[in-house]
Amino acid sequence: MFMLRNVTKYLFGDTSKESIVEIPQGQLYLVRPLSPKGYSELIFKDAAATIRRTGQEYQYQLVIQRAYEEGEEELLAEEDGEDGAAESLSADKDEKTFLLDQSLHFRSEIREGGEAVFAWRDLSGDASDLYEFVCDRSIQAGEVGTFEMVAIKCQYERKFRRPQEAATEKDLQQFNFTDQTIPSASAVSSPTIKAVDAPSPKPKAIEDSLAKQTKKDMSSRPSKTKGSDKGVVPTAAPPSASVPKATEILTRGRAELHLFDFPSGSFMLQDPSVIATVSEVGKWQYWLQITGDDRQWLGQPVVADINPVFNFEYLSFIFNHYTDDGSAYSWLLRFKDLETEERFQQGVMQALWEQLNEIKWTKTTDDDRQYVLDAFQDLTMEDAENAAKEGEEEEEVEEVEEVEDDSQRSEQYDSDESADDVVAKPEDGDINSQLAVGYKHDRSFVVRGSKIGVFKHTPNNNLEFSTNISKVETPGGKLFSPKKVMLHAEDTDMILQDENNPNSLYRMDLEYGKVVDEWKVHDDIQVKNFAPEKKFAQMTGEQTFLGLSHNALYRVDPRLSGNKMVDSDLKQYTAKNAFSSAATTEKGYIAVASEKGDIRMFDKLGLRAKTQLPALGDPITGLDVSADGRWVLATCRTYLLLIDAMQKDGKNEGKLGFEKPFAKDSKPQPRRLTLQPSHVAQFQYETKAPLSFTPARFNAGVDDKETSIITATGPFIVTWNMKKVLAGRKDPYTIKRYEEEVKADNFKYGSDKNVIVALPNEVNMVAKQSFKKPTRESIAATPRGSGRFGAKLRKSDVVNSPY
Repeated sequence: MFMLRNVTKYLFGDTSKESIVEIPQGQLYLVRPLSPKGYSELIFKDAAATIRRTGQEYQYQLVIQRAYEEGEEELLAEEDGEDGAAESLSADKDEKTFLLDQSLHFRSEIREGGEAVFAWRDLSGDASDLYEFVCDRSIQAGEVGTFEMVAIKCQYERKFRRPQEAATEKDLQQFNFTDQTIPSASAVSSPTIKAVDAPSPKPKAIEDSLAKQTKKDMSSRPSKTKGSDKGVVPTAAPPSASVPKATEILTRGRAELHLFDFPSGSFMLQDPSVIATVSEVGKWQYWLQITGDDRQWLGQPVVADINPVFNFEYLSFIFNHYTDDGSAYSWLLRFKDLETEERFQQGVMQALWEQLNEIKWTKTTDDDRQYVLDAFQDLTMEDAENAAKEGEEEEEVEEVEEVEDDSQRSEQYDSDESADDVVAKPEDGDINSQLAVGYKHDRSFVVRGSKIGVFKHTPNNNLEFSTNISKVETPGGKLFSPKKVMLHAEDTDMILQDENNPNSLYRMDLEYGKVVDEWKVHDDIQVKNFAPEKKFAQMTGEQTFLGLSHNALYRVDPRLSGNKMVDSDLKQYTAKNAFSSAATTEKGYIAVASEKGDIRMFDKLGLRAKTQLPALGDPITGLDVSADGRWVLATCRTYLLLIDAMQKDGKNEGKLGFEKPFAKDSKPQPRRLTLQPSHVAQFQYETKAPLSFTPARFNAGVDDKETSIITATGPFIVTWNMKKVLAGRKDPYTIKRYEEEVKADNFKYGSDKNVIVALPNEVNMVAKQSFKKPTRESIAATPRGSGRFGAKLRKSDVVNSPY
């Protein structure tokens, strides 16, 4: 009970989150044992259970929310027509809420076979009527125990109107209704819920469940894997590297050690008691060593690639380990108590921070240290997946994908072309490198060496090759390959940069397909990057835009004679800030990121930043901002950062960080979006290459809210669902795999339903509905050739154009 009380204290303590605790997957039933209406009714086939705060002190809600697959909600709305639209006005369609009160008699039960069920009274029905939430079989006993304990403490606060920290064991016992049996939901409604004919076993107390939790959660399944009957060998731990000499011990702790098993998709117990040590082994060099009683399990440098995730709810630390041959493994340390994990997190984050920044951790402020720690404890992890459910999802998605392919077949690139007509890899030595998506006109532009391909967006959401700009030359006739491009002036112009001429930019007239102007920006200040004046400026005739050097932010006005920099709008720093990216809002607020990892927010050029957010240490390689300025999205090599720029309290409550500075002690908590460590290990197991995200983007449209995030790493495109991210869901992203590395990607303008993808020798538009949940199967799947439906190359195109 001590550990659960500490965990719930941690969960209750973060008041910035509306959601306190969640069970991400299950089914909701209404069970009426004595009703002539029927024994049970399946309300939500796929749902999540959450305990949320309300606007009133000491009041909490149990919320059961229906979960949709990507595209399912829109598909159902189309099928429902007008009736569906009317029905959507009712909150009961997708969500049911219950005030957490003692009268609910809320309790849980672990049935034979491991199935976990929550039950509570239906206060609007007969006395015997119950709601039952049947948890997915991937949900661990520890998650069930934590959820029930949080529910009990919420009821305590409501009844006694005081914080749950004051509750004694005796106080909480009055909210324990585990002595009341829970009838089984009918198996007729859903074949996936197994009927229990025999009486349910006597429920065990929460303390007993907790005792089991400390031994079983996210840990060893039987050593026999799913494929063991077919001779599949479980993943074996690699040999440990030699241990370097330590100059200082940063932290040390005892824990259980688990290794992610690729065939079964679960963490397997390797050693019930190991010593994990983080030490300094050289100047800005740190080492993680894990030692058992009779062997050295592993040792590796503490670097960003370990992809650390701390989960305080399950007292676990999950990280990736890479061997010299490029193989990746995912490990899990499970600590005995919260204090041990907190100490270990401090040591790991100190080592990682100092290695990345080459600055001592103690020289940063308490607020900055907390900002870093918060970013690395915002994720939770899922353990073994339900193989049967995965198979059903794969089949469903496959059917959707077939339909999508048939609807998007291009006449110009039809599948009845002979194999001789199609060339998979043109012999010009170039590959696709950049993508610019039109806002004003339905066109996309793909840079390939010193050539640019133009593609039309068709009404049926396909890409059709339009034309080829075969030579990108300066006005003086020098051929060059654009390093960066940006559409401009209602998509009639394109601004290009030649990396061999960093002080100038070029304007291409897209109507003529020719570079017509060279703009010298400044004699001494270079152009490292550039961005539109406002987020949707390319839809207007706006001529000015923003430029960025390693230590300066400025405005470029092509209408000026001579150098094009506007001197009055220059903000230059004496320090080497290593600026890397910039993005703007619809109002023209500016966000600037650096290779050091910090982010500045400006309301206008030429003035000091209103807000500066600390660096986590990793270089930021891409930046985007929501149109209203609420969300800032930064891309690092192995993760994304999503930052809420809205201030929640203080004298500037309701203002954006662009408009007014955050108070010193109330910086926003960053949401670190990354792949689950086990998925990272599987990605590298398949590709033999580390993560490297392309610049992430929101979907964009003047009248559209940001609902999705798109990026790619290697042959995988990854899209995050904003709604799931903000709700703290454990399954916020889906993936799509290609045969080759994804070079560039973005949403089609005005929609989050279609994604434009540039592969080395191919350009496609794909429906987001074809993306899949990351599973062993979807990560390992060999993709089918997509040239049949995309803009793949013919021999004639190779002769006359690179597309």
